[in-house]
Amino acid sequence: MNIYAIRAIYIFEMSRTWRTLMESIAAPVLSTSLYFVVFGAAIGSRMGNIDNISYGEFIIPGLVMLSLLSMSISNASFGIYFPKFSGTIYEILSAPVSPSEIVIGYVGAAATKSVILGFLMLATARLFVDYEIIHPVWMLAFLILTSITFSMLGFIIGLWADDFQKLQIIPLMVITPLTFLGGAFYSIDMLPQPWQSISLFNPVVYLISGFRWSFYGIADVGVATSLAMITLFMLICLAVIGWIFKTGYRLKD
Repeated sequence: MNIYAIRAIYIFEMSRTWRTLMESIAAPVLSTSLYFVVFGAAIGSRMGNIDNISYGEFIIPGLVMLSLLSMSISNASFGIYFPKFSGTIYEILSAPVSPSEIVIGYVGAAATKSVILGFLMLATARLFVDYEIIHPVWMLAFLILTSITFSMLGFIIGLWADDFQKLQIIPLMVITPLTFLGGAFYSIDMLPQPWQSISLFNPVVYLISGFRWSFYGIADVGVATSLAMITLFMLICLAVIGWIFKTGYRLKD
């Protein structure tokens, strides 16, 4: 394993975060703060409890997950797309660096940014709502697993995209709607049939449910099922990335 190559890619990607601090950190935290103000304080104060939890507390895991998914994809997709756009991707591919080392460098940096952002949003939520985390170790596990998995998805999108517009198609047209419909602002138990059953086909339901369980011990689906779904999606992303490097799809055009 070429540790030096991984470290070089990782440090370069992390340094890009500090150069674009407003877009990478400040903007997501500010937008999430607005959600807390509107839904947590203004609307939440007029709503009843959900599973004996105030509405302001209930939506914290969903809001964190909403930003976490979109930023994981965005960080990883932009990170690998710029070398393609500038042509420096060929220097990376011709260097003595294996595909796994390239993936670890880019995905590791994107996941690190997302985890940092997740903690910043949890700290921001504390300014608006008092909450406790019953299972902090599992919360961290879900945070890291989700960040890594969706950073892999972003890496795939960055390799697939051939213009800047395509980088935003999946996050805006697929991930964001799935997150809003995946129980970020409500429990799927509140839905009538058949919408409860239909919601179970939404993979984001399992992410939010498992993450919320780590906070309050309540979940729409079993925790083991949530972990299995995250693991399955991670394996699918790994298989797709492996196929891309093996075939050279969008890399050797």
